[in-house]
Amino acid sequence: MNKKVYIVILNWNGWKDTIECLESVFRSKYNNYKVIVCDNCSNDGSIEKIRQWADGKLKANITDDPRIAFYTSPAVEKPLQYLEYTREQVENGELSIDEPPLILIQTGKNLGFAGGNNVGMRYALAKSDFDYIWLLNNDTVVQNDTLLYLLEHVKGKPQMGICGSTLLFYDNPDKVQAFGGAVYNSWLALSNHIGLYQDYNVPVDYLEIIEKKMDYVVGASMLVKREFLLDIGLMCEDYFLYYEEVDWAIRAKKKYVLGYAPSSIVYHKEGASIGSSSNPLEKSFIADFYANKNRVVFTKKYYPWLLPVVYSSLLISIVNRIRRRQWSRVIFLIKILFSLGEYRHERN
Repeated sequence: MNKKVYIVILNWNGWKDTIECLESVFRSKYNNYKVIVCDNCSNDGSIEKIRQWADGKLKANITDDPRIAFYTSPAVEKPLQYLEYTREQVENGELSIDEPPLILIQTGKNLGFAGGNNVGMRYALAKSDFDYIWLLNNDTVVQNDTLLYLLEHVKGKPQMGICGSTLLFYDNPDKVQAFGGAVYNSWLALSNHIGLYQDYNVPVDYLEIIEKKMDYVVGASMLVKREFLLDIGLMCEDYFLYYEEVDWAIRAKKKYVLGYAPSSIVYHKEGASIGSSSNPLEKSFIADFYANKNRVVFTKKYYPWLLPVVYSSLLISIVNRIRRRQWSRVIFLIKILFSLGEYRHERN
């Protein structure tokens, strides 16, 4: 197996997480890959910090948990060669023939999850020399065989368009965040990660059931086939944050199936840059805003007859925010509920 893989990592004000992720990625046992880091117009000096790391002038922050630190230390050999592009150069095809291990792309503005990752995928499509793209969250650490197991699982399965990994909580690696994907409830416009909070040491012997159950692959780790991209297209940029994965999956449903590689392990910090959390009490304003706004956006697009049900659930959300005295969140939920113009959260 010598298929070329582009690993696309999106950064937004999260250089500490990103360079820890890169330390693990560049220790991969699979060697035919290039890494693309897309920076969504960070204002914390992320690009400069990543440059310093690649030059060997800045060390990554390594966890004290030896189960995870094993995959990030000792540090990979530096310096690492890299090239830097703007989004305009990528979109105009102004790319170098020579390709170092690391490509840095400045997107120029905060394009959101889909928009930022799409820039990296457009680079790969412009080069036209790859077989797979691995979309990997920057707030992750991977084992050195994580990519190998993904590639092994999709081998010989032409209808498998996207494959996911076993996601474990970075701060509690004995607990599962997701067995590859999630189940989507179209009535409530909400998702549930398969296996959430289960003990990881309990063997999973129902792979086929999980793959049939999955409505989409969780975006923290998605191995995407080149044929899938050429056929279905890039991720939809209407959402900015959340619902991109389920939108992608529903567009491809009649042509492709989803996969899950159980032995492909990813330790995930769960939304470190935007304050996402499985616990609604810990969810940041921006995460709460887009999670609720896009329930309506996605339902209007694919299940418009279910809008009354989704609106009813938003009313319940409003009551819950009132009980918590989260008045700013009450306001945006009311605006979403009554569709009072195009209400957006400041993205930068």
